[in-house]
Amino acid sequence: MTGMEIERSARVLLVEDNRGDAMLTCRAFKRAQRVRHIVVAETGEKGLSILRREDGFDDADRPDIILLDLNLPGIGGHDFLSEVKSDPALRCIPIIVLSSSSARADVVGSYNRHANGYITKPVTIDAYDGIVAKIEDYWFQLMQLPADEAEYH
Repeated sequence: MTGMEIERSARVLLVEDNRGDAMLTCRAFKRAQRVRHIVVAETGEKGLSILRREDGFDDADRPDIILLDLNLPGIGGHDFLSEVKSDPALRCIPIIVLSSSSARADVVGSYNRHANGYITKPVTIDAYDGIVAKIEDYWFQLMQLPADEAEYH
């Protein structure tokens, strides 16, 4: 058996402060096949609260993957990466950086903080759709992910 066998739709946490980019990403996932549950966190702090089930997010579902913008207000993307990847309860959740920056320092810095992938944000709707389709194919069909949060520990 290959790929992620799921009986529910896949869950994504999108940590993105730009409403336009968040809307494009969410629309692309709605047109795609597997992901139907997307939670958008406009700040790194909110993303961490969702993941840790704090500050009113006690019933938050654990995402299957996290899409992360680097340029966030407050806790930036690199610090968010460091926080999540240093937390034993969260570190197994794949984090794909989705950033407008293609700067080498951002790419290397993300991988040094254990990002699972780095994608430069596309500029067209069709390109967003293509990237989302590839994310779904790779992470939800090809890759094997833990089935539930009990397996993350």
